[in-house]
Amino acid sequence: MGTKKAIAAATALWCLCAACGDAPVRVFMAGDSTMADKPLYKTFTDSATQERYADENLERGWGQLLPARFEAAVEVHNHAMNGRSTRSFVAEGRWQRLVDSLRAGDYVVIQFGHNDQSREKGDRYASPADYAAYLRRFVADVRAKGATPVLCTPVVRRRFDDAGRFYDLHGAYPDSVRRVAAATGAALVDMQAGSRRLLEAAGEEGSKALFLHVAPGRYRSLPYGKEDNTHFNEAGAAAMAGLFVDSLRRSSLTGLKAHIKEPEPVATPAAK
Repeated sequence: MGTKKAIAAATALWCLCAACGDAPVRVFMAGDSTMADKPLYKTFTDSATQERYADENLERGWGQLLPARFEAAVEVHNHAMNGRSTRSFVAEGRWQRLVDSLRAGDYVVIQFGHNDQSREKGDRYASPADYAAYLRRFVADVRAKGATPVLCTPVVRRRFDDAGRFYDLHGAYPDSVRRVAAATGAALVDMQAGSRRLLEAAGEEGSKALFLHVAPGRYRSLPYGKEDNTHFNEAGAAAMAGLFVDSLRRSSLTGLKAHIKEPEPVATPAAK
């Protein structure tokens, strides 16, 4: 069989499977560390003995917990990566590799903003105007492949003032996402608003249980503990994935929301 005939046969087979409901629903994710997959264990070196050892890695991205919220018919391909902005995701070729993998009917979930606002890091920084331009490009590129873009505002960091009131640090970036979604007609998931409500409800102390707040001595690799108010533990990542799914239930993305399933319980690690 010639190459063209083989391709045509494969395409026909895929369409037949899709019609029978056997083709997977594919979700691609582009974003930063708050969305990215993380290894379950990391290797460390003891500073005193130089011994190398493995210890549990408590950090999770919400995209890592998203597959658990879908039926087996959904495949999640998480391209999110620590430290990336819209600018660096494109510059490193990550966006083009994602686009090259797309086919008609796929979904692409996009969440940046944390690193775009890093003025001191020129390889990451994207002004609000440039950020919006990258998002418009992402929407156009995804649609050109017959796929569906889903724009997300950035999740919030854990910040409370001396009076215990929450405050956000993302400035103009969340509104840039909202405006691009409105102008292009792309689906919008307002993770910033949802995560803000979640943290405000949990309060200054309760919200620690969602982030990397680890008591000293609990893990060999963290003898002095850790207080990270940007990155999530498993419970926090699961909660953020839940916000996404809750918004998806209310959306018009019927081909995806039809495959939502209820979450498994997630244990919360001991916090400070």
